Amino acid sequence: MNSDSESLQDQLLTWLLAKNTQTNEQNLVNCKENEGVENLNEIVAAGNGGVFELKSIPQTFQLGETPTVQERFQAVLKRRLQLQIQNHPPLFPWESQLTEYPEYVDNPSIELVPVWGWTAQQSKLNLPIPLPERVFQQLLEKCQAMIASSVPLGAKLVQAVESLFPNDSQALNDLAGMVLRTPSRSVDALETMPNLESNYSDLQPSQQMALSLLAAKQLLENLTLPISATNPVVERQWLTSSGVLTLKVEYQTQGEMTKLRVQSELPSKGIVKLQGDASQATAESSSPGCLSVELHNTQANQTYTLEVDLKEIDQRPLLFVIVPTV
Repeated sequence: MNSDSESLQDQLLTWLLAKNTQTNEQNLVNCKENEGVENLNEIVAAGNGGVFELKSIPQTFQLGETPTVQERFQAVLKRRLQLQIQNHPPLFPWESQLTEYPEYVDNPSIELVPVWGWTAQQSKLNLPIPLPERVFQQLLEKCQAMIASSVPLGAKLVQAVESLFPNDSQALNDLAGMVLRTPSRSVDALETMPNLESNYSDLQPSQQMALSLLAAKQLLENLTLPISATNPVVERQWLTSSGVLTLKVEYQTQGEMTKLRVQSELPSKGIVKLQGDASQATAESSSPGCLSVELHNTQANQTYTLEVDLKEIDQRPLLFVIVPTV
């Protein structure tokens, strides 16, 4: 073992010595190239009949020195670049020409549009702990996409939540059945869920599934407005980031004539649209306040959609479903 180490050290020492020798030889060659020949005085004197001798050897640049010409070149190049930028300023990718932007916006009507202002409704749901905003937003998107679907409620719950738990289909189906059998206004279903004072991320996967299913069920119920001849008036409130949206739906009958009327109280300017298979009614307001829309000759057991569009609150409208029954 020691002989191997000594051999390795000898090889390393030999390599270093060879490297040093090559470096010295290279420096000598460079010196010759710089000076021209070894005895410059003798050759210059011989070429001029020995009249004079060169008293000194021309100076050469040392490593690390910056020639004056190079400094002047860099200064000229810098000034050229500065002039080029001043005369032709760079543009942002979305600009086609130079644009002046104000230092501040003094128009109060120009505001940043919040993202998903409808999610404030979560505080009105009967949940033991709040869901993370991204989870609640995804649930609301899914519920909006399937609110007008004719599939059973249990299937809607699974479809709303399955993207959060893509590998737990069987567990979701089992928990969805339990959630369906539990009243929405009760937390009895969550008595078996420990650590309810914890955050959503601290819950077990099965607890997160149950909580998400309960939230989806309440969202679907909030977005559905069941109405009938025996229960002709339904009211609903939805909390937004700018205030409360209030809806009052009336199912009016006069003999064989039926009418569906929706009165809304908007927290900001917006558009309300009531639509069926063959007809629709739209109303628009330029300020917060009341808006009313109505449809005549409505049919029982037909699905009608109510769309509330508040651009100052959210870029996407909120969709409700109205299903009149006998």
